[in-house]
Amino acid sequence: MKKFTWGHGVVIALLSFMAFILSMLFLFPNGQKNSEMVTDNYYEEELKYQDVIDAKNRADNLQEKPVYRQDKTGITITFPQDYNNSNTTVKFVLNRTDDQNLDIHKSVQLDANKSFLIPAQVLKLGNYTLRLNWTKDKTDYRMDYDVIWK
Repeated sequence: MKKFTWGHGVVIALLSFMAFILSMLFLFPNGQKNSEMVTDNYYEEELKYQDVIDAKNRADNLQEKPVYRQDKTGITITFPQDYNNSNTTVKFVLNRTDDQNLDIHKSVQLDANKSFLIPAQVLKLGNYTLRLNWTKDKTDYRMDYDVIWK
């Protein structure tokens, strides 16, 4: 029987490394099936991102901000009472982090309570990013919320 030498150790190390690389190649792509970009028009949206930054800063500086609440009926977004439908347009995007087919894009009108509801029937269990955009008196505002729908 031969003695174990450094040459044997090098061969074992190389074979172990190749087995590790092959396992990464065949095992880990299965976990990335639903990885998608957040948007298809990334470059165009990046060019307009200063407008988004300005809208977020204006929203952060508001005295009263819209708030969201989750319950079994869905997600309710409520605006402060000084907002009215005549000079406010509201749009929201619910981005699903793992499947863009579950994204929701809508323009809505505020009801008498200065709020609107995203019904539970259109939501699936998981993580969303709620992007709330509104324009009041020709000024844009934006707030982002991380939403976990359970």
